[in-house]
Amino acid sequence: MSSWVRAVPLWLCTMTMTSWAAALPEGLVDLGRPATESEIAAWDIDVRPDFVGLPPGSGDVWAGEEIWLAQCASCHGDFGDSNEIFAPLVLGNITEEDIGNGRVDSLKDPAVARTTLMKVSTLSTLWDYIYRAMPWNAPKSLSQDEVYALVAYLLNLGYVVDDDFVLSDTNMAETQARMPNRNGMSLDHGLWSVSGAPDVSGSSCTADCDAAVTVTSYLPAYAMNAHGNLAEQVRDWGPYPGLWTAAEPEQLAAANVVVEAVLAPEAALTAGGCSGCHQMAGQLVGPGFDAIRVKYAGQEHAAYLRDKIANGGAGVWGSMPMPPMPAVDDDALQQIVAWLTSGEE
Repeated sequence: MSSWVRAVPLWLCTMTMTSWAAALPEGLVDLGRPATESEIAAWDIDVRPDFVGLPPGSGDVWAGEEIWLAQCASCHGDFGDSNEIFAPLVLGNITEEDIGNGRVDSLKDPAVARTTLMKVSTLSTLWDYIYRAMPWNAPKSLSQDEVYALVAYLLNLGYVVDDDFVLSDTNMAETQARMPNRNGMSLDHGLWSVSGAPDVSGSSCTADCDAAVTVTSYLPAYAMNAHGNLAEQVRDWGPYPGLWTAAEPEQLAAANVVVEAVLAPEAALTAGGCSGCHQMAGQLVGPGFDAIRVKYAGQEHAAYLRDKIANGGAGVWGSMPMPPMPAVDDDALQQIVAWLTSGEE
């Protein structure tokens, strides 16, 4: 099937569904249906560098600040300069000369910390990414006007626009002309062409390599055989041999006991956005679930945890606040709280 698909000529892509089905090899006629206009619209939300796809709307710096403090500051800091969770978005190092020239001169200095606003060349990139992927715990929940306001606030933090600036679909191109690194993109490099040569050579690190393997991650005992024996699923040649994860019968029996004790409501944690900031063991953005379960074992903590998840809070596990989690519905909230308060076996 895969080799046949790769050989499909381009003209077949324009055929009707009926003729397409007729052109398929025998047994491969039931391939679904054409996407509806609403389905295409749901996916077709990207904004190109020339602003094609940019929806109508507007937002000012002050509205952007309010939204930022409520939705974004917990990960990026009040002024977009925090380095605690992610790399800073805005942190000085941009001058009026840079805005005039369209190239951030301090990028030449390896000692200068890079920020998003220093590097990004197209304003549509900021708008598009925030609209599709932010906030971390509830992507696509921001309205178009809210995204315009947030982008205006970021530009104001970088002294690209004034405090009273209103960003809209009608002045995006004009605002693009003040992006500090708008001329920072280059097509003059080898990898732009499929026949080009790379700018650097890695020959010095591909010969006489040390064969020693350093283990940088591991699987807990109860998860070793969750997807079968990895060693039998990976080619027996190449740089990444699969780990032997098939457990002996007695190991498997012991692991099953552990699984029953720590089995988490994975679907609820993932759908609610919890897994974006927490992992099972160890600090990610927030504390690991194992530490939370130890601290809040017992039903007397259930009401507190429900409120914390629903409304957010700060000060318990450090300086980083926890944002409200509106994506966690009542059923998922009940599952998560019951699991967290069940304690560590």
